[in-house]
Amino acid sequence: MMESGFADLSLSTWRATRDTLQGYCRLLGAIRRSSSPRQRHWAHVTLQVVPEGFITTPIPCSGGTFGLRLDMVHHKLRILTSGGQCLELPLEGQSLAQIYSEVMGALKGLEVSTEVDAELFSDRSSGEWDREAIDRYRRALVQIDAVFKTFKGEQRQETSPVQLFPHHFDLALSWFSGRQVPGQEGKDEGWSDEQMTFGFVTGDEEIAEPYLYATAYPEPEGYVGSDLLRRAYWNEAGFLGAVLPYSALVQANQPVRLLSEFLRQTHEAGASRMSG
Repeated sequence: MMESGFADLSLSTWRATRDTLQGYCRLLGAIRRSSSPRQRHWAHVTLQVVPEGFITTPIPCSGGTFGLRLDMVHHKLRILTSGGQCLELPLEGQSLAQIYSEVMGALKGLEVSTEVDAELFSDRSSGEWDREAIDRYRRALVQIDAVFKTFKGEQRQETSPVQLFPHHFDLALSWFSGRQVPGQEGKDEGWSDEQMTFGFVTGDEEIAEPYLYATAYPEPEGYVGSDLLRRAYWNEAGFLGAVLPYSALVQANQPVRLLSEFLRQTHEAGASRMSG
């Protein structure tokens, strides 16, 4: 841990653990998707950040609601119902197939009915669960979540929740101008809503190290290539958008200020160039 308060998250030091954690989050997202009413922009498949990890938020079920809480402090998965029942499962790096079996069995024991395709969680390879790496990620996550929520509170237009998308494993926030994309009216809102998205990723096939990003859809003329903070850059290989390496936060004297400025600068660059 450096003085800045943002721990090193070099993906090479915890990739296997990250993949295990992402698999568990994918399962929670699939359960939420199976039993939750559809929400715009796929918000019914996401997870929310809490101090100890992730939660599904309440999910409808017969007789009330239930929820799942992935606790990265005590390394447990808790299943709770609105009737007051609670079951806990240890998180130890079980294979995806094993954690699927344990969770679905626990839900059945609580008389919660939900359908999730077992084939999506059939990998029997043992996972890794480095508790120190998990805690470094959690501490970074809750700080970034707080900065995103502060930025969200500054906006007058509609914004999405700050939420984790398990499939790409990015914590993201979307801002909507309130306008429809010309020629896309009446189509799925993902294509018809003019928007910007801001996110935090632990690393992927395009960028191998953790990074923060800002994208605009549809991309307004002059957005890519506009001025950015030092250490940030425009990514044009794969997705088009602004990137701030997470390592810049680790090294910064004022990392929260740096991230806030990145969000505000890229938002202004995109929003000011979108169709009026």
